[in-house]
Amino acid sequence: MALTDDDVREIMRLIDESELDELRIETSGFSLHVVRGGAAAEEPAPPSAPSPRSAPAVSADGVETIEAPMPGTFYRAEGPGMEPFVDVGAQVEPETVVGILEVMKMMNSIQAGLSGTIVEICVEDAQLLEEGAPLFKVAPGG
Repeated sequence: MALTDDDVREIMRLIDESELDELRIETSGFSLHVVRGGAAAEEPAPPSAPSPRSAPAVSADGVETIEAPMPGTFYRAEGPGMEPFVDVGAQVEPETVVGILEVMKMMNSIQAGLSGTIVEICVEDAQLLEEGAPLFKVAPGG
């Protein structure tokens, strides 16, 4: 059973309202480890399992849009000063990570979810987004 965006939001709300200092949830294809306050990590945690995403929006010319699966802060690279995951002209496959969405201090990898070529970048690095905001435009094929 896959978790939906609403499931993840509900888990985060429950954690926020609980007395727990640490929580670990693992299922096939999903891993969540949350440590509350004061326990600062030595290194940044790797991005979490990819967020589920809905079918991409398709324009009349066949260009598809990769959208933000939930509200958060979008990052084009794994860290400051690092190369972006993808740029205009990059070939992507469904599993290609195209960015990271930070939600409540948790990093969520965003996969393309489709095959094609990035033809437009719709957001700035470190931009706050709403769910469904366009991230990239992708021309089908390769």
